[in-house]
Amino acid sequence: MLPWRHIRTLVPALALAVAAATAAPAAAVAQSSQATSSGWNDYSCKPSAQHPRPVVLVHGTLGNSVDNWLGFAPYLVDRGYCVFSLDYGQLPGVPFFHGLGPVDRSAGQLSSYVDRVLAATGTSEVDLVGHSQGGMMPRYYLKFLGGAAKVNALVGLAPSNHGTTLLGLTKLLDFFPGLDEAIAKAAPGLRDQVAGSDLLNRLNAGGDTVPGVRYTVIATRYDEVVTPYRSQFLTGPDVKNVVLQDLCATDLSEHLTIAMTDRLAFHEAVNALDPAHATPTTCASDD
Repeated sequence: MLPWRHIRTLVPALALAVAAATAAPAAAVAQSSQATSSGWNDYSCKPSAQHPRPVVLVHGTLGNSVDNWLGFAPYLVDRGYCVFSLDYGQLPGVPFFHGLGPVDRSAGQLSSYVDRVLAATGTSEVDLVGHSQGGMMPRYYLKFLGGAAKVNALVGLAPSNHGTTLLGLTKLLDFFPGLDEAIAKAAPGLRDQVAGSDLLNRLNAGGDTVPGVRYTVIATRYDEVVTPYRSQFLTGPDVKNVVLQDLCATDLSEHLTIAMTDRLAFHEAVNALDPAHATPTTCASDD
């Protein structure tokens, strides 16, 4: 595997575009201890009757288990959920910035992590909430790795379900011989998310969903990373596609802030986790 300094050299257009829009703030020094002290990744947590399933948070490309969820994880904990988050898609020598490994391998990591959470909490199912790649990658777990039997709902915040054109930047790959291959070798998690990739063709063949799982996609019209934003939507039974601006026209969230700071997105995600007690999401939603 190539070191990080070579990755930066090999993917000047694509990786920098993704990094600029998706990289979380500076990583925490003691990630797991910070998460536990904030109330999540507490393996002694037992789900309540009101919230009977643990919630597993799946970060996006170049994110990690803490930084991606500094806003949303405490939001869930305050509402009585048992909350867990994992790191996946790590590359050797690249600290903090994860989600760069092959999507199918990352899905295997998610599978192992879900089993760990189920064993710790004594439950038979989890709910998943993922951002960007973290909203798409779990679909591989559901479809190919037996995850549908262990997952009640998948909520995607700006998920890369059908890949991205990066506002047309991915077309540059056709003009630089060898760049596509270099990206695939150095950071396959990036290449897997380009619209039309082999991974996405395989994932979406035969339909977007699998039986027994509820799907929610929460998107923003101002997404500058997963483009066009409607490519995030899913088609199938038990699917709800939401555009934040349809709920509040003044919402200005883009690809990163939808998962980190947008209280409307948080509120709508909780509605998806607990539809029996859902309340309307409006511009005033902040609880």
